[in-house]
Amino acid sequence: MSAGQKFRNALKDNKPLIIPGTINAYSAILAEKSGHKAIYLSGGGVAAASYGLPDLGITSMEDVLIDVKRITNASSLPLLVDIDTGWGGAFNISRTIKNMIDAGCAAVHMEDQVSQKRCGHRPNKSLVTKEEMQDRIKAAVDGRQDESFFIMARTDAIASEGINGAVDRISAYVEDGADGIFLEAATSLEEYSAVKDKIEVPILANITEFGKTPLFSKDELANVGVDMVLYPLTAFRAMSQIAEKVYISLAKERTQEGLLDIMQTREELYERLNYHSFEQKLDELYKD
Repeated sequence: MSAGQKFRNALKDNKPLIIPGTINAYSAILAEKSGHKAIYLSGGGVAAASYGLPDLGITSMEDVLIDVKRITNASSLPLLVDIDTGWGGAFNISRTIKNMIDAGCAAVHMEDQVSQKRCGHRPNKSLVTKEEMQDRIKAAVDGRQDESFFIMARTDAIASEGINGAVDRISAYVEDGADGIFLEAATSLEEYSAVKDKIEVPILANITEFGKTPLFSKDELANVGVDMVLYPLTAFRAMSQIAEKVYISLAKERTQEGLLDIMQTREELYERLNYHSFEQKLDELYKD
């Protein structure tokens, strides 16, 4: 079964489908062992965690592909990937889709901001025309070798065009082949309902912390027809906060003894990585 079909099956079987962000391969392993059915790689997360850069369209397709391959090699869960604006014109976008499929990715979302994009929850975002985004979607669909691969259109239009403008754009994106819709920076449950009333494809709610969207619950979102609930950087934010506290404590206390209770133990790490089976294989290969 292809990765795209795994994603579609997970979407069908889970109402709504919870999709946590996994910033690297080990995070993907932890999410899978915790019982999740799909995972996500954030473009902003790649920029911050892998390159120490802000989410301003600085990283490239190749930068993201490196992390995609590491994650898909470590986890069997279908991976949704943020491909920003597709990284170029029609041929570039088609190439992006082909490369994502080859890397084991199951689904992508592509947005209608200009190429010099901003974080979806920041001010002064600029959008391309509806027609230009439709061309992006056509190029993405044309580059799809696997028909089950899931192509999602993200719109940032609420901030500048309101929900009516966003709905107008979304309807056009679906007509040109988008398999799902990512409604960015929604501020009310009614906005999700307005989209769901106009289209039949699945919609995604981005429940990111400290942004424009309230932290709606899974049940609240399900009640207005949301099909996917994304938590893009929840784990990463928690990991980063803990890591920074550890670094500060080490600089001050010169010992980690007071930090042991917040650490994963060596044996817990080994269990998550299935370490002992690798060690046993070495023993079998190199026994006397």
